[in-house]
Amino acid sequence: MLARWAVLRAVALKDACSPSRSFCATAPVLEKALPPRRKITDNEVTETFLRGTGPGGQKINKTSCAVQLKHLATGIVVKSQHTRSREQNRKFARQLLGEKLDELEKGGESRNAIKAERARVKKASANKKTKRKYKKLGQAKAAGENAESFAREEGAGDVYETDSMNEALSFTEDDIETKERPVKDLDSNGGGDERSTPNDLPLRSSQSSRSTDAIP
Repeated sequence: MLARWAVLRAVALKDACSPSRSFCATAPVLEKALPPRRKITDNEVTETFLRGTGPGGQKINKTSCAVQLKHLATGIVVKSQHTRSREQNRKFARQLLGEKLDELEKGGESRNAIKAERARVKKASANKKTKRKYKKLGQAKAAGENAESFAREEGAGDVYETDSMNEALSFTEDDIETKERPVKDLDSNGGGDERSTPNDLPLRSSQSSRSTDAIP
C-alpha cells in the first residue's frame, strides 16, 4: 500500500508542476466576441397581448401579460410568457424572434450556432482531459500493483532464506549434540578409563568375551 500511495503521489505532483498548470504574467487569450443580436423593429412585426396559461396565479390567468409576435416577412410566430411583467415578456419575445431570424439568415454563422460550436469544443476538451486523467491514474494503479507484487515476492524470498538458515543452524546444533553425547564406560570391572562411541560397542563387547574365555 505504501508503494502504491507513493506512485499516486508522484503522479499528482507531476501533474501539479506541469507547464499547463504553471502561472504566468502574460494576459490570457480571450475568445472572439459573439456577433451582435438581431434587432427587431416595430414595423417588422405585429404584436398581440394574450392571457397567460398554466401556473402563476390570477396575474397570469386573468391579465393579458403574454406577448405574441408575428414577423410579417417570414410569417414566424413566437410567444413569451416567462414572467408576470408584460414589458419583460415583450423584451423576451423580441429576443426569441431575433434568434430565429438570425439562424434563418446566417445559418452556421449565426450567434446561436457559434455558441453551440464553442460549447461542443469545450465539452470535447473536457472529455479528453478526463480520459487522460483516468489513463494516468490507471497506469499509476498498475505500477502500484506491480510494486506490491514485487514487494510480496521479495518478502517471500526473504522468508524462504530465513527458513533455510534456521534449518541449517538446527542441523548443526543436532550434529554437535550427537558428537558430544557421552558414552558409557565399557569396562564394568573398573579396568581402565577407555571410552568409545556407540559404533564401537559390538567390537569391544566381543573382545571382552574372548579375553574372558581365554582365562583358565
